[in-house]
Amino acid sequence: MIRVFNRYLLGDFIKGFLVALVVLTFVMYVGAVVQAIDYMSRGISGPLILKIFALNIPFTLSFVIPMSLLTTVLLHFGRLSADGEIVAMKACGVSLWQVAAPILLCAVLLSLLCLYINAELSPRSHFARRQMLRALGEEDPLALLDEGRFVSDFPGLKIYVGKKNGLQLEDIILYQFEGTNALAEVRARSGRVAFQEESRVMKIDLEHVRLTEFDQADPHDLSKARTLSAESYPVTLDLQQMLKKTRIFKKPSDMTFGELVHAIRNVRQVFPDILEQNVSRMRAKMAVDANQRLALALSCFSFALLGIPLGIRSHRKESSIGIGIALVLLFLFYLFIILSDAMVDRPQWRPDLIPWVPVMSCQVVGFSLLHRNR
Repeated sequence: MIRVFNRYLLGDFIKGFLVALVVLTFVMYVGAVVQAIDYMSRGISGPLILKIFALNIPFTLSFVIPMSLLTTVLLHFGRLSADGEIVAMKACGVSLWQVAAPILLCAVLLSLLCLYINAELSPRSHFARRQMLRALGEEDPLALLDEGRFVSDFPGLKIYVGKKNGLQLEDIILYQFEGTNALAEVRARSGRVAFQEESRVMKIDLEHVRLTEFDQADPHDLSKARTLSAESYPVTLDLQQMLKKTRIFKKPSDMTFGELVHAIRNVRQVFPDILEQNVSRMRAKMAVDANQRLALALSCFSFALLGIPLGIRSHRKESSIGIGIALVLLFLFYLFIILSDAMVDRPQWRPDLIPWVPVMSCQVVGFSLLHRNR
């Protein structure tokens, strides 16, 4: 009897999961439709647009699969509880662990799938998408300024950005060249970016600036250099020239899990231009990225373990109850993901461990609730 029930339960669960997966993926891609229309208006072919968005599917699935699993588990077990099927199975001597076993097994398999997506497929697709957008000149202009690396693709300029926060930049170093001779060094505490899409020009208004002009007869003699200070200093970057460069560097989000672990252990080797004061921040940033990928993958099992007893306790057929609970849990889960990103500037607080808080909490609470209801 238990085999028949498990086969029925698993079949019904898989159908519900696939429906939720399609619906949530469609919802996540609604905004992409507007972007696709914009690409078409710029003369980019339809097949190329489809390829660009297809490369974004693995990244989307890394979030949608856990969301779909949690929603399906809550709705599925809420309906079973409301129909009295759980009570009937208990009356027949079937424990709740036996009822939950096929769903938990399915969650483990989905966690393994998400682990492969997050560790290998998603970063490779993300990097391929960046390369394609760069070739088309459609990459986010701000993304051209990599954190922790000197960007020397602009004609006559070499620029370093320590940190980016939206359109705000921090710890900026800029060298101006004429041929191979350095004309000036500009250091700024912060700066704000403005982008002119028609002319493909990026303007950066630097603030709290120290400008060092080198002597052209002897640029290596710093005693002959002239130093000036200013509250602001405008810089104009021509993106047309940079976008002609086909080679782009991998960011942490473009690295596979193996590459990310190697980069964490060898920050100075992977990012040879990084300043010493930014080494700990870059290492913390990559460690947070690596732990987020693992936590997102294991969230499938955690959500199933917690969702089963919560769905049974809701005792409701209405889908709004299950969806409401799912939204609250997802909000709390991704709140810790956002918090870990925000804490990168404080590596001593171990922000890389923050993504594990909701994962372990879901497992502890879920196991406890299942044990009580067994």
